[in-house]
Amino acid sequence: MSRKYKFRDAHGLYFVSFPVIGWIDIFTREVYCQLFVESLAYCRMNLGMEIYAWCIMPSHVHIIFRAKETDPGNLLKSLKGFTSRKILMAIAENPQESRKEWILSMAEHAGSLNSNIRFRQFWQQHNQPIELWSSHVIQQKVDYIHNNPVEAGFVLEPFFWKYSSAIDFAGGKGILEIDEL
Repeated sequence: MSRKYKFRDAHGLYFVSFPVIGWIDIFTREVYCQLFVESLAYCRMNLGMEIYAWCIMPSHVHIIFRAKETDPGNLLKSLKGFTSRKILMAIAENPQESRKEWILSMAEHAGSLNSNIRFRQFWQQHNQPIELWSSHVIQQKVDYIHNNPVEAGFVLEPFFWKYSSAIDFAGGKGILEIDEL
């Protein structure tokens, strides 16, 4: 994580975005999206992560969350570390992954440049957490997260994007249970 940006309030509500190294479009494959969603669900059920809004884009992820009982920086570090190992393993073992060698070599190269990484790096380290201090700022970030797939031209309406909490905000039920703001 960046030295410049820190989680200042252990009980604060935070917006974070974190891209894959090199902004590689990993989450164009259903299997990798599902692994990430399962990891979010695990963090929510077992590690005290309250998730208020989220979206998986092809090369990055956005989340608004709060840590119930632990340091939010450590919670995010656990999520990123676990998903990094799990997704890289899934890529390595996926016989249909046409980009396997290239992705793994990019991850190894990024890992070799980072003294904090033992072998392969999946996520960029700098999260730039933004503490959300007012209802206006919270709504601004929720709208940003949910409109990301629309702005990218993937869908016409935010609630059409499967890997997002936008459907929950439109009165439907998404694939990941979220906490109410």
